[in-house]
Amino acid sequence: MSANLAGYLVVAAVAVAGLLLFVVAMLMRRLLSPVSPNPVRLTTYESGVDPVGLHWAQTQVRYLGFAFLYVIFAVDAVYLFPWATVLRDADLGAASLAEMGIFIAVILVGLLHAARRGLLRWDVTS
Repeated sequence: MSANLAGYLVVAAVAVAGLLLFVVAMLMRRLLSPVSPNPVRLTTYESGVDPVGLHWAQTQVRYLGFAFLYVIFAVDAVYLFPWATVLRDADLGAASLAEMGIFIAVILVGLLHAARRGLLRWDVTS
């Protein structure tokens, strides 16, 4: 077998093993889980609150802003900290510095958008 195909064989073996693990887990769940269908278990249940009424209700989306900020700072940390640990490597060069500059610019655009929408204020009364 060619050395070029050996890598593909490893990837295929890992994919097959993952698929097999998933199928076995689903079969074991089906075989071992208790089955007792009754009307109470088949009703809709959401976050500990019984459903009231027949129509969809509008929900407040004020926490979407906090999720937006979390994504900005989490992505920032995920990419900047590893890059900063290898910053002393001479092989990174100007291309890596330009890529990080673009990345930080995108993060700053997100932060400016959050500041413009008032998400960075400390008072949460509004």
